[in-house]
Amino acid sequence: MSYPVSLPSGNPLVTLTHPAASLWVIELHNGADSRLTQALIQRGLVPALDQVERHWRDNWRAGREKKDDSLCKGALIIVGNRKQDKFFSNGLDWDNLIKDPNFSTNFFPTVFNPLIQRLLSFPIPTVAAVNGHAFAGGMILAMTCDYRVMTDGSKRNAWMCMNEIHFGAALPLSLASVLKAKAPNPMVLRKIILEGHRFTAKEALSVGLVDRVVAGDTEGVLAEAQSLAESVSSLPGKGAWGLNRREMYRDVYEGLSRDVLVLNPIADDAAARARL
Repeated sequence: MSYPVSLPSGNPLVTLTHPAASLWVIELHNGADSRLTQALIQRGLVPALDQVERHWRDNWRAGREKKDDSLCKGALIIVGNRKQDKFFSNGLDWDNLIKDPNFSTNFFPTVFNPLIQRLLSFPIPTVAAVNGHAFAGGMILAMTCDYRVMTDGSKRNAWMCMNEIHFGAALPLSLASVLKAKAPNPMVLRKIILEGHRFTAKEALSVGLVDRVVAGDTEGVLAEAQSLAESVSSLPGKGAWGLNRREMYRDVYEGLSRDVLVLNPIADDAAARARL
């Protein structure tokens, strides 16, 4: 397979690279703040995840056949736009999404939730290189990953925050399920969901929302994320990483399918358009 891969072709919103034999990196670059649009998710992130899995599984099968464990290693990093140090992802493109009359019925069940399910069942470890703010859907994307490495905010502010409470948006069941599973205790969950607290990197580390904090710019965050990814890349070698993670988060995985998809002809057609 040839790298880098820019997706979608013609108007790239993500770039997939393969900097080491057992490592893949997906960079989000939907503008500087990498808003999570339908196009970025369905035509960028999901196809990139498909390519990583195909490549890793080809390697894994070859490693099994040759009895070469080095071919069975693998890990994936997701990072915000590498040309800046302000955002990992600023969340959904809310102002434009709500203009779609089918947004409230279709977006989470047919677009966002399948992405989260994909990551929760992904066969190799995933690391979010949080190189700036991770707001709302951006925080969910980071929290869905197995590990998080965050900039310390010394160069410029960097926060993790579910800010729905501040602009009057109800939290979908699916997003709440992710946060319930990943937040270390009810007090932290309360600060996340009901207070919309802006966690600095130091706070996020102290309460267990991130695993490592790094001083420096995006490349420094990415380097630390790569170190972490390499340290766990042998763990999927027997093929059970994705299976065990999905079982670990079974309630979340199944909860992602329980957001109500309202059925009417217009919404059904919009869902088909998104799928096809």
